[in-house]
Amino acid sequence: MNCILTPPLFPIAKKSIFAAHFLRNSMAKNKHEDQDEVIVDIGGSINKTEKFIEDNKNSLGLGIGVVFVVVALFFGYTKFYLEPLEEEASLEIWKAQQYFEADSLDKAMYGDGNYLGLEDIRDQYGATNAGALADYYIGLIYLKQGDYEAAIENLSSFSGGDMIVSSIAQGAIGDAQAELGDIDAAASAYIKAANLNKNEFSTPIYLMKAGKAFESIGDYNKAKDAYKKVMDDFPESAEGRSVEKYYYKAKTLAENN
Repeated sequence: MNCILTPPLFPIAKKSIFAAHFLRNSMAKNKHEDQDEVIVDIGGSINKTEKFIEDNKNSLGLGIGVVFVVVALFFGYTKFYLEPLEEEASLEIWKAQQYFEADSLDKAMYGDGNYLGLEDIRDQYGATNAGALADYYIGLIYLKQGDYEAAIENLSSFSGGDMIVSSIAQGAIGDAQAELGDIDAAASAYIKAANLNKNEFSTPIYLMKAGKAFESIGDYNKAKDAYKKVMDDFPESAEGRSVEKYYYKAKTLAENN
């Protein structure tokens, strides 16, 4: 056991009073000296700061001016160029989206003479959200047309901020890779799509696709894990209500291989 030293419980009165008096005076003196030192130090720091500002006022003024100019240019670019361009691009792309939904893929891609097609929208409005979205639609068109390498190229270029659309784009890359016979890459793309934005709609779909892809290449453990996530995390989804048989099949195959 450690021994803890303590002062005597009943010290001699006179010595205690003298010691206390001496200690108070000493502490007060030291406190006063410390305050003087702090005041001197602060004063010295202020003088050094003032001298630095005086010596470098031209450089500091130039730096502040540059920051102001950069902020003003960014605000002007956003307010007076990018926002109007974004609105203009949105007006152009809605018609291409309509043609895409109607399966009029050529008009969606190349326009109808009155509205731009997706290729022109991407080229002319690349800095906008609509321009980025054009890559997504172009990739899906190539996927529908069977040009899987072009589909992968365009879908990989898509960089929109909407996580649902990003997830679907990644899943479509998986579909294209599966069509090209690269099942390993397809399964990885499906897992990535499932994890991009976990939700009740797309996540269980891509987990199921991943599970089936893993099954097709004999990786039953990964297939089982994908199905298990659907069972545990999305039991109320359409996939969740039918996944049990896939899970136990993959589990049995994993145990026997």
